Amino acid sequence: MKTWKKNLVAAAVLVTVCTGIYLNWLYAEQSTAADLTDMLDAEKVMNDDTLVFAGEAEILAGGEQAITTASDYFAAVRLSRQEARDSAVNLLQEAMAYSDQTKAEESSVQLEEIVQTALSEAQIESLVIAKGYTDCVAYMTNEGISVAVASPEGGLQEADVAVIADIVMSQSDYTMRDIRVVEVQ
Repeated sequence: MKTWKKNLVAAAVLVTVCTGIYLNWLYAEQSTAADLTDMLDAEKVMNDDTLVFAGEAEILAGGEQAITTASDYFAAVRLSRQEARDSAVNLLQEAMAYSDQTKAEESSVQLEEIVQTALSEAQIESLVIAKGYTDCVAYMTNEGISVAVASPEGGLQEADVAVIADIVMSQSDYTMRDIRVVEVQ
């Protein structure tokens, strides 16, 4: 009796796997993609120059909805940064799936760089907030890092900028000349 049940379970698993393989093959036949560039628009391909805050100009210019407080600004910038990164990650994952081994490895390296950048930015933001600043957003590029900090009472002083720069230099490879601190009123 037990052998009969084991055989039935094995047959059911085998049928399920075969059905999945057949459906995958059928789907692949329907969506024949000759080349990855046929699938992706040139505007959607991300690199260091195009990985910027989506809609940053709208946010700074007021856009459709005016940002009324500094916390709204920080929330909007974080959301925009996350959407840009998610888009870049999706594109890199597609590139890895539809390209040869060499290009897949390059995409994997770029994906890891995005993850490391996001982690570094999060650490810097957490440490700046831990130093007593209300809110902070860090944005890293190859050329430098911009750190937007909520204006403390009395505005940012040289000591404040020094503390923020020290945090950035301890958590990254940037030098003092690569760091830009922006006060958000």
